[in-house]
This record gives sequence, structure tokens and C-alpha cells, in this order.
Amino acid sequence: MNTKNKNWIYPLIALGFVTTFCCNCKKDDTPQPAATATDYSQAAHWLSVPAPVKAIDVFYLYPTCWRKVNATDPNICNIDNPSMLAGALPVFERQATAFETFANIFAPYYRQVDATYILGLPEDQREQIIGGIPTSDAVAAFDYYIHNYNQDRPFILAGHSQGSNVLMHLLSGYMKDNPDVYQRMIAAYVIGYPVTSTYLANNPHLKFAEGPDDIGVIISYNTQAPSVVPPNNPVVSNIVGLVINPITWTRTETEATTAEGLGSIMPDSVTFKFYPVPQYADAKVDINKGVLISTTPDSNELYKYTKSFGRGVYHSFDYPFYFFNIRANAENRANKFLSK
Repeated sequence: MNTKNKNWIYPLIALGFVTTFCCNCKKDDTPQPAATATDYSQAAHWLSVPAPVKAIDVFYLYPTCWRKVNATDPNICNIDNPSMLAGALPVFERQATAFETFANIFAPYYRQVDATYILGLPEDQREQIIGGIPTSDAVAAFDYYIHNYNQDRPFILAGHSQGSNVLMHLLSGYMKDNPDVYQRMIAAYVIGYPVTSTYLANNPHLKFAEGPDDIGVIISYNTQAPSVVPPNNPVVSNIVGLVINPITWTRTETEATTAEGLGSIMPDSVTFKFYPVPQYADAKVDINKGVLISTTPDSNELYKYTKSFGRGVYHSFDYPFYFFNIRANAENRANKFLSK
């Protein structure tokens, strides 16, 4: 894996827990970066370009890794924003490495929207902005990857939070326009952002996963404690998404206990590094809320990591809680695809 090491600005950026949400933020006229897509022929614009030694690729988009410092800062960062570059690598290490045992992981840098700004807007405006500069970068990066790095290998899309939101635009646009590329997609792990039935109805070429083995599907969930009620999870607010259980890979409301899981990764409170631990979180789909409920995590103990989102909102642990379950499931779907 060829990653570019960056200095961590401060520990919570290094963990990727940098996003704060402000539902009262106002739209402003701060100048924005140019809309022209980033040039992905430049090596500096890639977080990871590995030697393709495996039969499967992963194209990964990281979550929000920066935030505005001053009110006059642009609402969309530049491609070389130091805070974003510093935050992208450690998040990559606690999310994308779930796929590294069986896949080549390609990950571009892309210009991101400040979350405090974007979540203060109505949903239609929010999607319009995410569908602008961040999506134009992701589409340019993916298209460059397809034509220069992929060499017709099957691939998995993976993202989290803003990265998953951007992937939804790529799925609804690029995949619709390039069905030959879409045919090589094993699955899309669109984790940490709600995928709604309306989105799927508007994009009939896409489908949501029904079980552990189907391919060409979208996988999504947003993790929280049972005590969190709408709209107090700012990641989903009142949006009801489709959910799959990342332990059993089913969509029923049957609870999966920690005894059924394959293991988690959790941070050391001193070094802020993530290490493998026995399965830390259970999992149960809540169809009415459109979220994944986990009862075993200690919301008070984890609050030092989750305070940006609120007590019991386990957004930053969507991947770590189910790290080895994701790894096993993605490899299983890849093997199903290869044996097709």
C-alpha cells in the first residue's frame, strides 16, 4: 500500500473525529474553490495507489477530515488543505484497511464540504453542494482510476459519511452512464450515510443488499445507541435509511450478539491508535428509525470520541465496531463475484 504519511495536527483529527454539527448554521457568501475537477494524473492527489498484486480492487473515499477554523474560510477546502491531508491517512487506516487482506486499495484525495455548513442547509441544497465539487473530484478520480489503474479488475466501492454521500452521487450518475463499468462492481459499502427507498426508486439500476452473498449491491447502516431518538442523530436527522446488519448481513430486526461477531478495533486512549479487540458491539436493525442499534458499547466511556455528534451516536465507529465482519463479508462477496 503506497500511502503518503502526514503529520497529525492533533489527536482527534488523527482519529477522524473532527466533524462538528451545527443545525443553526446560515448560508453565507464565502468564496469557494474553483469547480474544475482536480487533476488525478498527479501523484500528489492520491492517498493510496498500490501495486495491483491482488485480483480485486477497492476504491475508497474517506469521511470529513477537516473543518473551517474561521468564519471567512471557504466552505469547501482546497485539494492540498493541510488539515484534510493530515486527517485522511489515520481514517484510511481504521476503515479502508478492512479490505487490505484481499484487495488493492485505491484512494484519492478530494475536496470536501465543511460539515458545520452543509448540515445547516435544507436537504435539497445539501445534496446539490455535495453533488458539485466533491462529486466532480470523485468522478474524475474514479474515471482516472478506471482508465489508468483498474485494468478491468472487479472492484468494491467503499466510503464513510461525506465519502459515502459522494459515492451515492457516483453510483447514481457515473454507474448509470457506464453500465460496462457497473457490471464489474462487486458491492458498494456506503456506510455512515442513509440510503433511502426514494433514492433507490429514483435510480432503478441500483439495488440494496438483501443478504451476505449478493453482488452489485449497496450496503449501508448508521450506528447509534437505543437511547438516541430522531432527530438527535445529526448524521441521519429525520431521514429513514435502509439498513443491513453488519454481523449477520440480514435486514431483519433480529439482534446479533457480540458472540456472533468476528471482532472490532478500538482506540487506545493514550496513543489514539486502533487495535483489534473481541467483538465490542452487538447489532440490531431498527427499520422504523432507519438506523443500526448497538446496546453493548459504553456511551459514557465513548463520549470523549463521539461528543461532536452527541452521546450515543457511534458514527465514528461504524467501521471499527464491525471491522472484521466487514472484512469477511467483503471478501465473501468478492469470491462470489469471481466464481460467478
